[in-house]
Amino acid sequence: MMRTGHPRLHWMGLVAALAAACGPDEQPEAGRALETPLVAFDTMTLRIETAEDTFRVRAEIAASDEQRSFGLMERTSLAEDAGMLFVYDEPQPAGAGFWMFHTRIPLDIAFIDAGGRIVSILRMEPCESPYPQWCPTYDPGVAYSSALEVNAGYFAERGIRIGDRVMPADGSELGAR
Repeated sequence: MMRTGHPRLHWMGLVAALAAACGPDEQPEAGRALETPLVAFDTMTLRIETAEDTFRVRAEIAASDEQRSFGLMERTSLAEDAGMLFVYDEPQPAGAGFWMFHTRIPLDIAFIDAGGRIVSILRMEPCESPYPQWCPTYDPGVAYSSALEVNAGYFAERGIRIGDRVMPADGSELGAR
C-alpha cells in the first residue's frame, strides 16, 4: 500500500463505506481479513526478464488513487504467480515509500523505473498496529515509476534482481492502461 505524508483518511472512508453497506448481521469482525478486495482492479500478465530466465506474473493494476491506497489490504493469500502493479502518471520520489497497514501477508516489492528496469527490491512484513502511523515505511531510496508487489521470497527464489526488466507480456508499455 502506498504511503504518503498525510494520514490515511481515505482508508477510514473506505471502512466507513463498508460498514454502512453491511447490514447489522454482516458487519466485518474486528481483525478479520476479507477474502475479496473492496476495490475492483483490472489485471494484466507481466513478463519479468532476467539474464537466465523469463517469468510471468498475473498482476492486478492499481492505477487510481483509491486502488493504490487500498492495494493488497486485508488479503489473506496471494496466488504463487500473482501480484499487484502500482502505476503512476508521474515519477515518484525516492522517499515515497509503501507501508503494510492492514496487509495480512508478507510481500516483496520491486520498484521499477520508466524503462521497466527494477531499481530496488525490498521485503515488507505485515503491520499489526491498529494505527497506520505506527507502521514502518518501506522507502526504495531511488525514484520509480511503478512498483510490483508479490509474495515474500518470490524474487529471491527466482533469482530476480535489480537491473532485471518488468514489462507487459503483450509488449505494450508498463504504464499503459
